[in-house]
Amino acid sequence: MPFAPEYLHLVITGVQFESLLYGRNSDDAIGSGSSVEDQLANGRALSAEHNWRIVEEFNDTDISASRHSKKVRGRFEALLDAITNDPPPPGVRRIVVAFEASRYYRDLEAYVRLRKACMATDTLLCYNGQVYDLSRRDDRKATAQHAVDAEDEAEAIRDRNMRTMRRTATEGMPHGRLVFGYTRTYKTVGGRRRCTGQVEDPVQGPYVLAALEHIDAGKSAMSLIRWLNSEPGARRANGAQWDARRLRLMLLNRTYLGERTFQGQWLPASWEPIKGLETAEGRAMFNRVTARLTDPGRTTHRGTEVRHLLSHIGLCGECGDHAVLDVQSEGKNRPPSLRCMEKGDTSIKEEVISAYVEEAVLAWFGSQGKARTALIPSDDRMRKDTARTQQLINAYEEQLAEARQLAETYDEATGRFRMPAASLAALELRLGPKLEAARRKLQGQSGISPTLLALLEARDPEVVWSGEPGNGGAGITLEQKREVIRSVVTVRLYRAKAGGRRALDGGRIGLAFFGEPGFRAERLRVPAPAPAPDATVAL
Repeated sequence: MPFAPEYLHLVITGVQFESLLYGRNSDDAIGSGSSVEDQLANGRALSAEHNWRIVEEFNDTDISASRHSKKVRGRFEALLDAITNDPPPPGVRRIVVAFEASRYYRDLEAYVRLRKACMATDTLLCYNGQVYDLSRRDDRKATAQHAVDAEDEAEAIRDRNMRTMRRTATEGMPHGRLVFGYTRTYKTVGGRRRCTGQVEDPVQGPYVLAALEHIDAGKSAMSLIRWLNSEPGARRANGAQWDARRLRLMLLNRTYLGERTFQGQWLPASWEPIKGLETAEGRAMFNRVTARLTDPGRTTHRGTEVRHLLSHIGLCGECGDHAVLDVQSEGKNRPPSLRCMEKGDTSIKEEVISAYVEEAVLAWFGSQGKARTALIPSDDRMRKDTARTQQLINAYEEQLAEARQLAETYDEATGRFRMPAASLAALELRLGPKLEAARRKLQGQSGISPTLLALLEARDPEVVWSGEPGNGGAGITLEQKREVIRSVVTVRLYRAKAGGRRALDGGRIGLAFFGEPGFRAERLRVPAPAPAPDATVAL
């Protein structure tokens, strides 16, 4: 049974108590964090009442704790780290305090992680005004049941949300991220802010129409990108610069025609089209732009396939981590280069930087100990599990390879191949699904992609990367190579020491691998200056 806080000093004697406070909410419509602040205030009052010194406060605002959440609870992770790696002084026990169990977790995995951390450090758990000692069997059972209830409640909430999504789709109401050119309208119902629709943003909306007219007139996308990035009124909400990908997504978005998507279909929406697109002529213009951007026969359009290894992956070391490198063609007889999109102050031949990065990545994977230590968690049990799974994968692959070899070996004594084709097909039918299941299991255990696993486990990573010469192996695709680079290394390009140099200066290409200082999983987004009040649209 849990302890009442006022009797805790009588049950656990000879120690002082410290508290770690945690608060979380999943809906912060007005961005005030008031709900979380109320939870923390409750923890402060409880700590003051019972003379628990507050060590640190942790809060996650506007983040769900269910298994369906796509956001990482950074402060919850910091709480686990503090419990595990910041022990209290001798004679002190810590108590993690939250308002209720669902603030900590709404899925069992998070509960198990918190319970493991508390048990390993003799930390107490407090919520609903009760203190639980997880070294005791009955407290573990009680908290586990509360975690089950919290997860079930989260699933019920999700079911209601899914029904709401279907209803809003039928009604044509907006859903998901707000697109450039529109603004949302809201009303507060029962203390929660609800979206009631969306209307054209008076500043951003005209830029959408101007962009479509620009492309419809046959002008280039690059000139349009430069213009949008120079206009304060065309600033994106998150401060990100316009680039080819974002421009394309905007120009093809049928939201601007007064439509919304649901389960892959575009349906009539409740909002009006962007002014100028509500007419038959405007809609025809939108369709012409769509046809122009999606026509596979256009010689000036490359399609959506990836053509370059480092475009929009490499960063400009001079401008900062918000500035990406993009491919620039410099003429028929001159090879393409990678150049900073922000100021154009760094540039290098694409083939030079691509070869440099590929060689460094393969060398990093070739040092398997370093790569494995960085990418796969160091937990001994996880290492043993992944090793066992990898051993099973190796056994399946070896058995299939041996069977295929037998099926290709002709036995002159019998006049037949050593394994009939039907037997090989039956074996592949049995072992194929098991092999794929083991690979999926290994990916789940390590948390990294199959491509990264293949490079980690390969005796020669270059064979996985480029294929085996003379053996028909094609290696991984260019998109897979880009994904590997994004996952394991941050590439930065700096200015040459002197203009016109053909030799690659030492340190001009900076590489920071996963786990090293300077590695960045995602490029930095720096907000642009606020739009000027009198910004006008002209092109």
